[in-house]
Amino acid sequence: MENLALIESFSEFKDDKFIDRVTLMAILEEVFRSALKKKFGSDDNFDIIINPDKGDLEIWRNRVVVEDGEVEEPNEEISLSEARKIEPDFEVGEDVSEEVKLVDLGRRAILALRQNLISKIHEHDNTTIYKQFKDLEGEIYTAEVHHIRHRAVILLDDEGNEIILPKEKQIPSDFFRKGDNVRGIIESVELKGNKPAIIMSRTSPKFLEQLFFQEIPEVFDGLITIKKAVRIPGEKAKVAVDSYDDRIDPVGACVGMKGSRIHGIVRELGNENIDVINWTNNPQLMVTRALSPARVSSVKLNDEKKTAQVYLKPEEVSKAIGRGGHNIRLAGQLTGYEIDVFREGVEEDVELTEFSDEIESWVIDEFKKIGLDTARSVLEQDVKDLAKRTDLEEETIQEVVRILKEEFED
Repeated sequence: MENLALIESFSEFKDDKFIDRVTLMAILEEVFRSALKKKFGSDDNFDIIINPDKGDLEIWRNRVVVEDGEVEEPNEEISLSEARKIEPDFEVGEDVSEEVKLVDLGRRAILALRQNLISKIHEHDNTTIYKQFKDLEGEIYTAEVHHIRHRAVILLDDEGNEIILPKEKQIPSDFFRKGDNVRGIIESVELKGNKPAIIMSRTSPKFLEQLFFQEIPEVFDGLITIKKAVRIPGEKAKVAVDSYDDRIDPVGACVGMKGSRIHGIVRELGNENIDVINWTNNPQLMVTRALSPARVSSVKLNDEKKTAQVYLKPEEVSKAIGRGGHNIRLAGQLTGYEIDVFREGVEEDVELTEFSDEIESWVIDEFKKIGLDTARSVLEQDVKDLAKRTDLEEETIQEVVRILKEEFED
C-alpha cells in the first residue's frame, strides 16, 4: 500500500534508544487501531500488518457478503455486487478481505495519527526512564552540569536524561561550572505529569555510605559493615563501622595509613571532617566512642528516656561539644541518646534556665545550641569565641557573664 513514507516520517522514533522493534510494532498497531475506531466505529474486524524495518504497513478490513440491499452494518457487511467488484466469484456468506489505503483515512486523520504516535512514544520513553532511575535510587550517579539556576543545578547524563540537583541538596562549599562532572546519589524519582523528575543529593548520609562502598574495598566486599552514618554536610560526619572478622580492624581499614583511604571521600565532600567509629551493642561504650575525640570519664544512661549524662574533665568538654556543637549533635544522632555534658569534679553549678528572669529565653537557646546549658559552662568560655560560635553580640554575652558571675559571687 502507499505508506506515505510512514516509517521515514517517524524516523526520529524508529531508532530511539528505548524502543525495540516489538514495542514499536505494538505502539504503531495501537495508534492505527485508535484511528480506525474513529473512522469506522470499530476495529474488531481489521487486521493490521506492520513491518517497521521496511516501512511496510497494511490494513485489511474483513466483511461478510450479503444480498444486495440487505447491508445493515456497512463496516461488517458488504453487498454481493460490491464484493464481486473485488473478486467476481464471491458468493453470499463468504468473507471478504479488502485492503484499506492509508489515504482513505483522510489527511486530518493522518495528522492526528502522527501526533498520537509522538505522544505514545514519549509516554513509553518516560515510563522506561522512570523505571530505570527508580531502580537506581540510593545509588551513586555521575552527570554533567548543563545549566546553573538560582535554586538548582540541571545535569545531563550520557543518555541526555535531565537530573536535578536542588540547592538544598548541595554541600555548602559546592561550586559548579558548566561541563563539570558531578557525583551524588539518586535520592528520589517521581512522575510529574508524564515526565520523570530525577532528584540528586550530595547531602544525604546515603551518599557518604555509598562513597565508602566505592572507595573502601573491604566495605564493597562485605567484610566491613556500615552500621550508621550521620552528617552535617560540608562540616562533620560520623560513621559507625563493624566487622565480623576479628582479624580486620574496621576503623583502620576505612581510614588507611595516615588517612590515605578516606582522603578521597573527604575531598569529594568539601573537606567534611569524618570520624570513623567502632560499632558496639553496648550503649554506654557507644556513647563514649561517639563523643570522640573527647575522652569521657563516665556515662550514666536512662534507657527509658534515651538520655545520657556524660562526665568529662573540664579540658575535654569543648572537644565533646565541638565547633558549633557539631560533635555532640552528631554523637546524639549516631547513638539515639540525648546527651548532656557535665564537668567532672565541679560541684557547684546552675542550669541556665534558672536565670530566665534575667536572661531572655532566645539567648539561653543560643548557648544550648552549642551544648552550653549551665552557668559554669558559659563562664569557662572565651567571650570572643562564643560570639563566633553563636548569633550573639559580644555585648550581650558580656552582660550574661556579668549576671552569672554575680550568682557565684553571692
